[in-house]
Amino acid sequence: MAYFQIEASSPEFVIRLRSHTVWERMNVKLSCIVQGVPSPQVKWYKDGYLIEPTAVPGKYTIENKIGLQTLEISRYLFLIVDRLSCREFIPRRWYSNHRSNHLTLLLPVASPVELDVDIVDGFEVSFAQEDGSLVLVCTFSSPLPKHQQDISWFRDGDLLVETDCLGIECTDYYAKVTLSDIHKEDEGLYTIRLPTLDGHKEHSAYVFVRDGPAAVTGAPGSPLDVQGLNVNQDYVFVTWKPPSADGGSPVLGYFVERCEEGSESWIQCNDVPEKLCKLPVLGLCENTSYQFRVLAVNSAGVSRPSKVSEPVTTTDPTIGDRIMTIQLDRGKIVISKDELEGEVCIPLPPTNVHITEVGQTYIALCWNEPCPRGREPLKYYVEKSVAGSGSWQRVNLEVPVSCPRFAVFDLDRGKQYCFRVRAVNKYGISEPSEPSRAVSHTEILAAPSPPYAIIPTRNTKTSVLVQWQAEDTEEPIGFYVYVCEIGTNNWEICNNKPVTSKRLVVHDLKPGKKYVFRVKSANPAGLSDYSNESTPIEVNNLPSAPYGLVQLTCGKNEMVIGWKEPKFLGGREILGYFLDCHDLEDPDWHEVNINPITTRIYKVRLTEGHFYEFRAFAMNWAGVGAFSETSDQFKCEEWTMAQPGPPFDVTFTEVRRSSLVVLWQPPLYTGQSPVTGYFVDVCEIGSDEWMTLNEEPTLNTHFKVSDLKGGRSYMFRVFAINSAGAGQPSLPSDPVIAETRRGTTDVEAGVDDEGNIFLAFQCPEFSDGSRFIWSKSYQEITSPERAQMETKGNTSKLIFTDPSEDDLGTYSVEATNTGGASSSYALTQEELQRLKDLSYEIRNPTIALKSDWAVEFLEKGTVRLWLQTQNLSPAAQLRFIFNEKQVSSTPTHKINFDKASGLIEMIIQNFAEEDQGSYTAQLQDGRAKGQFTLVLIDEKFRAILTQCDSQRRDWKRKQGPYFEKLLHWEVTDKCDLLLSCQVTNTKKETILKWYKNGHEITDIIYNPQTGISTLQISQVTKENAGVFKTVVADDRGEDSSVLDLYSDILCGLCSSGVSASELKLQCTVEGIKLYCFMKYQMDYMKKTWYLKYVQDLKSFFHTTRDTSFLMVWVQILNPIESDRGKYTLEMFDGKQTHKRTLNLSEKGRGAFIYNKARVVEGLPDVVAIMEDKTLTMTCLISGDPVPEVFWMKNDREIVTGERYQITLQKMTVTLTIQTVTCKDSGRYSLFVRNKHGSDTANVTLSVYKHDEKPKEGIPPLSAFVFSFPASAVFCVSFL
Repeated sequence: MAYFQIEASSPEFVIRLRSHTVWERMNVKLSCIVQGVPSPQVKWYKDGYLIEPTAVPGKYTIENKIGLQTLEISRYLFLIVDRLSCREFIPRRWYSNHRSNHLTLLLPVASPVELDVDIVDGFEVSFAQEDGSLVLVCTFSSPLPKHQQDISWFRDGDLLVETDCLGIECTDYYAKVTLSDIHKEDEGLYTIRLPTLDGHKEHSAYVFVRDGPAAVTGAPGSPLDVQGLNVNQDYVFVTWKPPSADGGSPVLGYFVERCEEGSESWIQCNDVPEKLCKLPVLGLCENTSYQFRVLAVNSAGVSRPSKVSEPVTTTDPTIGDRIMTIQLDRGKIVISKDELEGEVCIPLPPTNVHITEVGQTYIALCWNEPCPRGREPLKYYVEKSVAGSGSWQRVNLEVPVSCPRFAVFDLDRGKQYCFRVRAVNKYGISEPSEPSRAVSHTEILAAPSPPYAIIPTRNTKTSVLVQWQAEDTEEPIGFYVYVCEIGTNNWEICNNKPVTSKRLVVHDLKPGKKYVFRVKSANPAGLSDYSNESTPIEVNNLPSAPYGLVQLTCGKNEMVIGWKEPKFLGGREILGYFLDCHDLEDPDWHEVNINPITTRIYKVRLTEGHFYEFRAFAMNWAGVGAFSETSDQFKCEEWTMAQPGPPFDVTFTEVRRSSLVVLWQPPLYTGQSPVTGYFVDVCEIGSDEWMTLNEEPTLNTHFKVSDLKGGRSYMFRVFAINSAGAGQPSLPSDPVIAETRRGTTDVEAGVDDEGNIFLAFQCPEFSDGSRFIWSKSYQEITSPERAQMETKGNTSKLIFTDPSEDDLGTYSVEATNTGGASSSYALTQEELQRLKDLSYEIRNPTIALKSDWAVEFLEKGTVRLWLQTQNLSPAAQLRFIFNEKQVSSTPTHKINFDKASGLIEMIIQNFAEEDQGSYTAQLQDGRAKGQFTLVLIDEKFRAILTQCDSQRRDWKRKQGPYFEKLLHWEVTDKCDLLLSCQVTNTKKETILKWYKNGHEITDIIYNPQTGISTLQISQVTKENAGVFKTVVADDRGEDSSVLDLYSDILCGLCSSGVSASELKLQCTVEGIKLYCFMKYQMDYMKKTWYLKYVQDLKSFFHTTRDTSFLMVWVQILNPIESDRGKYTLEMFDGKQTHKRTLNLSEKGRGAFIYNKARVVEGLPDVVAIMEDKTLTMTCLISGDPVPEVFWMKNDREIVTGERYQITLQKMTVTLTIQTVTCKDSGRYSLFVRNKHGSDTANVTLSVYKHDEKPKEGIPPLSAFVFSFPASAVFCVSFL
């Protein structure tokens, strides 16, 4: 045998790794080629760590195929960067000194592309009532990406914004609009706009608002769309739209009401109802915001008020026009025209006086202000004149007009009037303006003529499209549509907000009923008469004609014809079909079948070699519909071609924005060999090019088409093939738009309360004439062995009898007579296992736990162990296990079980060592079971046992007298130290004693009724430090409380700053005095007074300050206004600053400055008078409240009598003494007082006889000269 020597070689990368960029969750395969002798061993690394496929099963797959090394990564996750490397080496026993090669792969992962989200469930046509509420919701197919979160809502094309009555909410999965306090203005077409990468998607539906209950039976509906226009200083022009409902009698007019914004007081603006839907409102206040509402009136009464208008503010709209801006190099100069027109005095006349509106009760005027107008404010006088008379009369006699707009009321309807205006300012009245043209009330706007040519058209099974024609009218507002069911004579309003287009889809009609329609036009003059009634139309009636008749196979004397189901079923299930035919040699049509056939294919016996045409009819419960279009000419000749015939009945289901499923029936003629597959072609509408979708023929009679372009229309056709080739194509399908229909739902898999696995499908459009068809692999399920079908309302369920692997596959469902509502669900092995697990949990339920085991301590050291489950039935059972042994309730271990609340508890009277272990509650309630265990051992058990012992000791302590409040200290308002405690559960024999440092204290206070005992220490010093103890005892036991007072605590208490009281105020004769008391005074403490924190009162010349042992004070002499403010006393004791403040600016404080009782000027010191004269002394006083007044002689009060008369008139006090005598000599005092203070003035009276002279130095009263300030009033007189 010959051996070959192989030369060893080092490992080498022939083809190296390359970088890859992949989408998240995609599979990626890395490869390289390695060679070497002997064959190298290859290992893969990620970020320097060896990749071991067994560590992450299914994540990595490593292969080696003759040097081709591959690494496949399944569902690559999004990371920032991965570094992968491949290393190879030769086993040491073969070759030991060859170096290994190393290559690094940088693998960045692309971020996922955000795809557009679809609207999967949109809101439908909705109906609401005035003052009600409504919610419109749209749900999305998946969470909204960032580029689609800017969602907009529109009503009739106008963007909606949030208000108090309109809420907008948007989440990742739905968008919602909430309408509260609905008005007729909220009616309209609502649209949600969802941004997309290439534009936007929209969903729309109409919201109708019906009238609320009438305020009075027979009253009209409320007006709508109230607006305030042409706003000026005192003028607003109000417009509105007429209501659709007149209550059975014509609307006579409208009342307009106004109120100021924020007020609830409504004021009627017009006394006479205005026929037109507009009214000028005069006499408003400038710079005030107003809101308006309107009420309609007919012979029955007044309607509900309209929705309140938006607020408008009465301002001068021309203010901005009178401002000029001049641009300069260094900036700009803003100049008002008022500054340039200062020389204008008497204004020029207004210009361009013209008529703006002619109403039933008014004529509205407008003019231009004079130019120049001057800087003075302008008013206007309006004058009227009967045309041709030359006599002018002022209209606004009471109040001039503030703005260049005015309305004239109470005019004679049979006359023509001209108007002119004068401007007026403080300098005078201008010349009159040029007169306006002559006008009369006959020029009032007329009501529109009624619409005509009312044409109803079927729209859906519950709606009709109504269209009409109308003549052009002046100032059109819109149209109202009315509907009546045939035979009822009950006309109902379709829309309460006028539509501007000449068409309206009327919804909420009853299937199978006939209706007629009529329309009214609207403009500001009101509504037109009713139009003529339309022709009757039945909402839901006969089916439309079948279509797509095709020849499916042909023999010598027979032919099979097929056709498609009618597009419109009439809202009912198709019961059968009829087929007619005629020979081209015979012009008459003949019935093929007398009884209806339920299938859509039929074999017809004919004559060989003749040509035939066919037509078909569909029948439902309403009858037989129209016949179809005539088919092509088919020759009765036996088919002998080798290829198969055409497939037929090509339809589609599960239409979505990017996909759908095409279905068809196999050809009846298979050719010379069996059919081996099908090809599906597609053609986009607008193109004649057909493209084949599948490269390989499909064996199924269904095919899922993907990657369609949303919003595009497509048609499909199918070819059958056999060994001879492709046969004839089927007829093309109907066009279909790749769009997810509104309200589309998907099949959902679930498990019901009984544990049955089901598939469910909900169809909002399901009706009485609809039914659900379930299919597996798109073949209708007809046998009930493996699944049962159940329908409730608009939801159908497919319930599996005994789910197994035989039930795996694709299930689809379709709701007939709904326009194609359908969906499918792929039941996989994983999904089936998940559902079976859930079914097991439901059929074998567990009892849910509300609160797990808890330990609670009761009195006397009793322990409560408890837990709470969900509410249980009366049949529930409990087994209580302690240390693996079942126990029952005993007096020391009581077990309670409340089934209604699910509460389980064990109460242990004397918790002890033998209670250590595990506690288990086993429950069963029907099929539901539960087991819950509490383990009390080691530290957890010791902690509970310790707590129980403590509670038992505390309970024993409280059997005799005990301290409810332990001994503690506090500082009183007077800075005394108060020690106190409180005892309870005492009796007469109970003794309470105090001790300090072991020595008993006797000067204590003890109240047996309250149990409170106190010890008060005044003038605290360091000597008061020590250990205080109180003991309470009687024959039942004793208790004690200890308090240790350190010297540091007492030092803080002795601080004078701490002991200072709050600042207080005292009024004195000289002024006011601010002071505070201190319990402790220290000479070294710094004390400073401040006014308003910045002014030291040392700088005030009219203040005095002092400090006594118990008081710090400052006195303000003759206080003035500037003495008001916040006063602060700062006290610094060397460690911290203490402050006391008093604010004399607060209400009630500082009133003494002007309100104190005072004698404005004192009396003279001495007065001399001769006897027998009458003396009168008068003085002026002040104070608020008015002071009390007392006159005194020699400090004794003078009482009014025969000789003494005291009067007080306002602030003047007078004392009159009749016939003075020498006994009247003495010292007289005037004393005044009120709550802010008091004051006194003194005078000495000397009476001398006729033959005497006044004492030396005292001038007689006749020679007395007084000199007082101008503010003082004082008088002494005699008679």
